[in-house]
Amino acid sequence: MILLCYDGSPDSRSAVDRAGELMPGEPATVLTVWEPFIEVITRTGAGMAYWPDGAELDQIDSAAEQSARARADEGVEHARRAGLNPWAHTRARGATIAETIVSDADEVEAKAIILGTRGLTGLKSLMLGNVSHAVVQHADRPVIIVPSPEIAAKRAANRRRAE
Repeated sequence: MILLCYDGSPDSRSAVDRAGELMPGEPATVLTVWEPFIEVITRTGAGMAYWPDGAELDQIDSAAEQSARARADEGVEHARRAGLNPWAHTRARGATIAETIVSDADEVEAKAIILGTRGLTGLKSLMLGNVSHAVVQHADRPVIIVPSPEIAAKRAANRRRAE
């Protein structure tokens, strides 16, 4: 069993593709982590002027979880096309996204964790770029970090220019 971290970003799609190349037919858990709204508010301080009541929080969290399930299902289809034997799994974020990934790897008894170098674009990309680093620092099993084709091409071009 391998754990594939999937958020729909180009890097996570590349990670799924590479996993299929390296480990064809392998059983894989496609993990998508979602964040409960109250944790987002607490961590960022955003929206403190508008604090939804409990029912609204439940609706917001339900929508976030449903979105994560849809993303995980998308990742499963991508993994199946890449030659893996996947199933979808979503999980609410724990203390950190990296801690959630490492914990999930324990639960599914993954022999490796595979993820992209960066997640979604913009500010979230800056936060998620640190996820791969944190997973490497805390994992007790192999971790494969895969850049998107665009990033890999830019890095290769920069190396060629430097030579």
